[in-house]
Amino acid sequence: AMRVARACTTDYFKAFVSDDVIGLEMCGSLKNVTALAVGMSRGAGFGENTAAMIQARGLAELTALGEACGAKSKTFAGLAGVGDLVATCGSSLSRNYTFGFNLGQGKSIEEATRVSKGVAEGVPTTDAVVALGKRYQVATPLATAMSHVLDQGLSCRGMIDELFGGQITAE
Repeated sequence: AMRVARACTTDYFKAFVSDDVIGLEMCGSLKNVTALAVGMSRGAGFGENTAAMIQARGLAELTALGEACGAKSKTFAGLAGVGDLVATCGSSLSRNYTFGFNLGQGKSIEEATRVSKGVAEGVPTTDAVVALGKRYQVATPLATAMSHVLDQGLSCRGMIDELFGGQITAE
């Protein structure tokens, strides 16, 4: 890992190493579900506070699920977790963000697939996160809400209500 990191590091890019394979794999895939939801909220015209709430809840969800699967919590607080989440949720170059944005603008899944740039990995990952949460008894409210969007046609407003509605809880 150090040899590869040294080979990739330049004066404007620094590579890091980790021995948390589970955490790295989970960060790399689970953040895509959050990017779908953030893109959808922005496409529907919701503001930055809503996007930030979705990202924060998404990070909490993927951290809890990752820890249940044996990942290290610090991985989710680092570049592979927060860093990649911020980049993916804030970039119109992100396939998952773009797909979600198109859904938020009212496009169907078929239309969003057609106009999005490439495969949005978060689409099949969403149901996998829900299943993994059930298997490890970890709540996955964001993935569950996005699953309802993808499988049942739930609107962005409905997704946000499902995610943030209900009783106030402690964090």
